[in-house]
Amino acid sequence: MTLYIVGLGPGDARYLTAEARELLESGRPVLLRTRHHPAVHTLDPEGRWPSCDDLYSGGDSFEAVYAAIADRVRSLAAAGDLVYAVPGHPLVAERTVRELLADPGGADLRVVPGLSYVDLALAVLGIDGENLQVCDALALRIDAQRPALIGQVYSREAAGDLKLALLEIYPAEHDVTLLFDLGTERQRAERVRLADLDRRPYGHLVCVYVPPLPPEADVRRFDGLYAIVSRLHAPDGCPWDREQTHESLKPHLLEETYEVLDAIEAGDPAKLAEELGDLLLQVLMHEAVARRLGEFAMGDVTESIARKLIRRHPHVFGTATARTADDVRRSWEELKQAERGEESILEGVPRSMPALAASQVMQGRARRLGFDWPDIDGPLEKLAEEIREFAKSETPDEREDEFGDILFVLANVAQRLGIDAEAALRRANEKFRRRFARVEALARERGLNLRDLDLAGLDTLWEEAKAAEPG
Repeated sequence: MTLYIVGLGPGDARYLTAEARELLESGRPVLLRTRHHPAVHTLDPEGRWPSCDDLYSGGDSFEAVYAAIADRVRSLAAAGDLVYAVPGHPLVAERTVRELLADPGGADLRVVPGLSYVDLALAVLGIDGENLQVCDALALRIDAQRPALIGQVYSREAAGDLKLALLEIYPAEHDVTLLFDLGTERQRAERVRLADLDRRPYGHLVCVYVPPLPPEADVRRFDGLYAIVSRLHAPDGCPWDREQTHESLKPHLLEETYEVLDAIEAGDPAKLAEELGDLLLQVLMHEAVARRLGEFAMGDVTESIARKLIRRHPHVFGTATARTADDVRRSWEELKQAERGEESILEGVPRSMPALAASQVMQGRARRLGFDWPDIDGPLEKLAEEIREFAKSETPDEREDEFGDILFVLANVAQRLGIDAEAALRRANEKFRRRFARVEALARERGLNLRDLDLAGLDTLWEEAKAAEPG
């Protein structure tokens, strides 16, 4: 038994290939994916050929409908030769054919090509199709820097969903071209702003052409930002950017990281989005420097982290199981340690990391190996001991050493209680900044000079500033 998958072409029967017409008129059983196609009315005016239109009303999703259609085709093909006719070219945006190619159900499958809507669209648009993307409005994946032809825009609702998806990438004023009824006497093209895409009636034979954005205008996607940074580092780009090195960029990376933290603590989503953009720029700047020096490229950066994420999530990308977040953390650490081999568990904690944060990270790793007190009493007793030793210290070196021990134990206590010591200290710093600014304001209001006040006077202002805070 042979399953012939025949392309009906994009429009009227005049676009049907000779081979397709011969098969359709051969007397073999014919199944149409849909009768909603201009050529069908000419080829089967009496409606003798069955179709799969009835399945569209019973499916919960298009995926379910396509699976049901493929099942029907396999079932009919099991009884003997079958001609399955689909709009356009069988291998251009035809999901039922994709299902059948993956599982033909034992039939000897043969694809009979046909013209696609892409062929006619190129002629109407007057473009050569170089780098053209053929996209599906129902499962949109698109590169804004390449021209795109989007099918499956079969209703106003589908056009509305497509518009919202495209507005995530393109500006509202971006011009697109609607192509109606290609291959028929009603064929026409209409140019509209993207924002107006869903403000007209639609039918089954509609597709949308989206011209590309210039790289510098593709501002809502990573590729656009990458193109802008690359342009800055080009031989005719920005002299300042081209002079940068990994060393010269270090202060900016640190500064932008702290500004991200400030935005998180401020609870300001708009500010956080802006600061994350500044931080991402630092990554791209380092990559541009490395590319200029022949060290590595963006593919090396993304491949490294992508492979690490896949490797360390075997419960998602493999066969392992992890039912809780604790299971995931435990698995992550075990996989990290296996990658390190005999390397110390403390390797990988950056020496340039803020000391208080690094202390918590190192002690946390040691705790996972059992190197810690069994309960909170141990570190609290150790804290009292370190304070006594600090009180007895005499030289500057001794005092610094003992004070460091106090901070180290405090970091342990904080981690046991689920407190981020670095964040806690930043919070305390912000509290002091806020209250002391209030003390200065009170002094100005009363004509006082803080330098002239004794400790009692300063403490009175401090308590007043504290009392003025909510809660």
